[in-house]
Amino acid sequence: MPPASHAKAIRHRATWPHILWSGFLLFSLSLFALETTGNPNLFPTVTMLGTFLIPITYVVFLYDHQSLSSLTPLGLALGFVYGGVLGVSAAAMLEPLFIHHLAFSTAFIVGFAEEFAKLLGVIALGWRMKNKSEINGILLGAAAGMGFASLESSGYAFTAFLLSHGNIDAVVNIMLMRGLLSPLGHGTWTAILAGVLFHESKNGRFRLTFNLVKAYILVSILHGLWDSLPTLLSTLPVTGLDFFAGEAIVGGIGLAILWLRWEEAKKRQKQEEMP
Repeated sequence: MPPASHAKAIRHRATWPHILWSGFLLFSLSLFALETTGNPNLFPTVTMLGTFLIPITYVVFLYDHQSLSSLTPLGLALGFVYGGVLGVSAAAMLEPLFIHHLAFSTAFIVGFAEEFAKLLGVIALGWRMKNKSEINGILLGAAAGMGFASLESSGYAFTAFLLSHGNIDAVVNIMLMRGLLSPLGHGTWTAILAGVLFHESKNGRFRLTFNLVKAYILVSILHGLWDSLPTLLSTLPVTGLDFFAGEAIVGGIGLAILWLRWEEAKKRQKQEEMP
């Protein structure tokens, strides 16, 4: 097999199931060791595996299901790190400037602040990229959003550990809930917004356009609804159904929008690459 064909075969080999199951096994082993020994030195290991597993698997799943992106695994890893670190840092500084008391509108303020913060990592990496195809933007946005989700979940897990006075069950519940729901939230919203950012670029430069502003407002509203809709549905008679119904509705809308843009981006790039 020629080297190019061999590299292509490796790229299209589905790696996400291996990452998911091997990561789950390592998480289970480290959690068992923590509960058995009570050694607090294992807590960061358990937290890292529990909060990073699903987000990383989600990004690899998207990368496995395309063949048109010029992004490398290293580029995605950098997007994950930049989006996570810059995103949580910027959000931590922005939110206190606009949130002075808790109210229904707080969820939407958080949505607008965090969606802007996550995009900073995408811009920091993407502004020098020559190939600003939408498919590249979607993948880089998914990586940045999931990096943010992972670090944010790590913070929630640490807070749960402190507030519960070291109750491991409370920490695991937070990690499982946020991990399983993460593909419906941050990664999807940032993928949509970053895809539009790249699509609206011209002559290799990002542009502030009406379509980009619309996409930003859309994902910020979805983010706000994600945080607020369960409260609005709390009048439902079945306990707990309000939370899952709210997340299912918002998550389903976000995934549907992302899938449409994903298919359009692949179709558009195939047409552009035709001789």
